[in-house]
Amino acid sequence: MLNKSKILPAEDELKSALIALKTRYPNLGIAKTHALLLTTYPDWSVSEKRTRKVLQSEGLILDTPSPQSGADMVYPTSRLIPDLDIPRWTSKVQVKYFDKRKGKGLVATQNIEEGELIWKEDPFVLAPEWKLFDLQESSAACGFCSTPLDPTSPLTLSCPASSSQAYCPVRFCNRLCLSRSAKHHPLLCPSQNPGSAPLMKVIRETRWMALHALAQCTSRVLLAGQRSAEEEDRDWKTMTGFAELGMEERFKYSFSQTGMAEPDRESWKKAHNAYVHAFRSPKSPADQKALAKILKKPVNPVIEKALFEYDGFLRGLGRMSLNLEAHGGLYTLHSHLNHSCTPNVSVRHNDRTSLSRIAMIAKRSIVTGEELVVTYVNPEMDVRRRRQELQAWGFGDCTGGAEGEFGCDVNGFDTCLVGLYTEPCVLFCEDVVSAIRAGASPNESPSDL
Repeated sequence: MLNKSKILPAEDELKSALIALKTRYPNLGIAKTHALLLTTYPDWSVSEKRTRKVLQSEGLILDTPSPQSGADMVYPTSRLIPDLDIPRWTSKVQVKYFDKRKGKGLVATQNIEEGELIWKEDPFVLAPEWKLFDLQESSAACGFCSTPLDPTSPLTLSCPASSSQAYCPVRFCNRLCLSRSAKHHPLLCPSQNPGSAPLMKVIRETRWMALHALAQCTSRVLLAGQRSAEEEDRDWKTMTGFAELGMEERFKYSFSQTGMAEPDRESWKKAHNAYVHAFRSPKSPADQKALAKILKKPVNPVIEKALFEYDGFLRGLGRMSLNLEAHGGLYTLHSHLNHSCTPNVSVRHNDRTSLSRIAMIAKRSIVTGEELVVTYVNPEMDVRRRRQELQAWGFGDCTGGAEGEFGCDVNGFDTCLVGLYTEPCVLFCEDVVSAIRAGASPNESPSDL
């Protein structure tokens, strides 16, 4: 008999509560999430069965590895981003949760014609490819959007914190980029947070894009918490909403089997030490004082634990490795795109005023309700290399697509969660970098790509 002192929450109310709890405590199982729900809302009457049903419908149940050939086969896990504002980018798509194994994806909400622009998107954070990173380090590319700078432009601005005693090489296109850089730059600025310098040195020497992206994300989330709890919550939900495959799982299954290069455990520990010193506990009293001037409010303890404990750090690295677009951007909506070797969407960098901005273009007509898919690998590679690269990301064996053909079925599903290959940017970035080094203005298009 139902206790009359208890109430049955409405479905939307229950859904919002569970999404909030799973965002805060993503690793809790169903039983512990249910117990925490009842503790948080003592007046509610909710069965564990109902809790499970809502968690399943929202894609908030962690995947369980399934055995294959006597070994544990681990797939990336994914969760929906609560309150994701899709109309901010486009009205042409919506997020759909398919199932536990495939996870989430994007489907068309209307018919889309071949060649039609579906949406444009700026990155959540940017860890640019190394040619552009080197230009940023030499004050020749914008520290926010990565667009190479015109040395003659009166709009270009230096980092305001830079001085002869504490130099920061970062410069910005204009006041807008300088203003937007406040979301992440202060904690990575050698003038404002000198404790970050060893971490940036590790990133620079190892050319470890995932570590750079994790540093950018961490800086963004920590700085968001200094502005407001709402902004912190929104950025943390976005960061934890990206698909996840831990570094240990990647090492054991993916890269150890394919023979592809990946930083080893010794490198993980060295990076973790530099990461903690940069954002949590700098070595010297002077560096501690500088960090305290930036992080005046205490960090949310749940976020602090998830970011800085070693296991959480490895999960963060794995999340970055899995979701980074090939040229270093981490994009919120774009990260929902699943893979197919016969994609219907092309991802392009062709905005001359912002290299980091991507555009999604329909490669063919797409009908309402059809899933939007991209290729995670360079389609010009032979089928063996394509299969090897897909396996290296933990997506299983690609069993389709004979030599010279272009089909793909990764263990029965066109899987996971980010388009790693972006078509024209390689040529465009190389042309732009060469043009800048030759003294040309970045606004002069090197080629009509």
